[in-house]
Amino acid sequence: MAELQDNYTDGALYIRVSTDKQEELSPDAQKRLLLDYARKHKILVKEEHIFIENGISGRNARKRPEFLRMISMAKSKPVPFQTILVWKFSRFARNQEESIVYKSMLKKQCGIEVVSTSEPLIEGPFGSLIERIIEWMDEYYSINLSGETSRGMTEKALRGGYQSSPPLGYKAVGGGAPFLIIPEEARVVSYIFEQYCHYHREPTAIARQINDMGIHTKRGGQFERRNIMYILQNKFYIGELEWNGISSRGQHETFISPEMFQEAQRRITNTYSPKKRRSVSTCRHWLSGLVKCSICGASLSYNTGKYPYFVCHRYAKGFHKGSSAIGEKRLIRSVEEYLNKLLKGQDFTLSYIERDAPEITAQGQCKKELESLAIREKRIKMAYETGVDTLEEYKENKERLLQERERLEKQFAQLQEAPAAPDAKEGFLKKVQTVYDIIENPEIGNETKGVFIRSVIEEIIYDKEQDTLTFHLYSPRNPA
Repeated sequence: MAELQDNYTDGALYIRVSTDKQEELSPDAQKRLLLDYARKHKILVKEEHIFIENGISGRNARKRPEFLRMISMAKSKPVPFQTILVWKFSRFARNQEESIVYKSMLKKQCGIEVVSTSEPLIEGPFGSLIERIIEWMDEYYSINLSGETSRGMTEKALRGGYQSSPPLGYKAVGGGAPFLIIPEEARVVSYIFEQYCHYHREPTAIARQINDMGIHTKRGGQFERRNIMYILQNKFYIGELEWNGISSRGQHETFISPEMFQEAQRRITNTYSPKKRRSVSTCRHWLSGLVKCSICGASLSYNTGKYPYFVCHRYAKGFHKGSSAIGEKRLIRSVEEYLNKLLKGQDFTLSYIERDAPEITAQGQCKKELESLAIREKRIKMAYETGVDTLEEYKENKERLLQERERLEKQFAQLQEAPAAPDAKEGFLKKVQTVYDIIENPEIGNETKGVFIRSVIEEIIYDKEQDTLTFHLYSPRNPA
């Protein structure tokens, strides 16, 4: 037994199957061939020295945990094996620079050779040259494959094809056919839009309510605010496909109206939410988080009891002397009085808040559809010139798109002739009137009042010493 071990060397297997659609052996097939090679060449391979990665690209070593574990083990003392067997050098690495670095490190620091069982090399400089050529060809293939994949996806996007899995409310049927509606999921999506647009509920509150109903996301998880926002901003629900800056019209049926979708975008645009502001649905009072201490800038906390009041929590912890406390009834009365003064003509100034997502107007949407139509017109002409479509098919498609263009151009002209938007302050006062009516109504709940008051007031600064409330009004800046 000792003599047998003296004649054998220790080895390791590195097996990788990548994600691309290439002709390659399965992990089990690679393992079988490598073990056969090891037996014939007197290489002992322990089970713990077999490293397998399935569905992982070889372009970057940092994204291959088993590869990194093998390299880490190779550098341990004493060296656990003298040879690493791979089916092809492309399995070890597809990046020539990384391949050279790791092979050189293994050989010089650890005395470990990397051997390809299907690409035998001769000894000497010529063998090293062939190895570099193989590595270069592997890297070229990987880069070229990536480019071909990108070009294929771009062409698919230009033709209105689907690039990702269907969102909530739809399912894929395969064969390039349009996604189909799943009625029960579509009802959830419609409910989200209705709650947000008609009842002015916050995304966090909607997510919490849907979770309470036992409804799950497309991936089976619980809903969060970001899931709700993704649904509300996903143009797929109005038939528009977007990928890598390319927009096109999808062939799937829709169940969210363009008007409902645009209303959701208007509300998203017009709702200012500072990063540190809490969700209204989690606040104990509809004014919580809006009223700030003039001494330290902290928010005044709401305290219940026989005489509810707001007080700076930093004062309560001893950070400063002034109490900055104000009764709930007095604060509400002051807010109502201030809004009433605005409606009766008191002058005011607005802070304009830049929005990340511009408002989608009917005119802007129409313009985007015309741009998408121009791309489709070019595509049908190209299809005819390259022989994909017959002359009759080209004429039929051209006539259909011509009718659609006439309809869109007529609609665009009507929108351009529409009366100009009212003065910024005049439009803002209309919002103030709505907010005033909402907070005056005792039948309207805390969350709704909180949402509406935040659409016009950014913050309220309370100065206890001067006994004053300073209101900071804001309006989202409309895109040019």
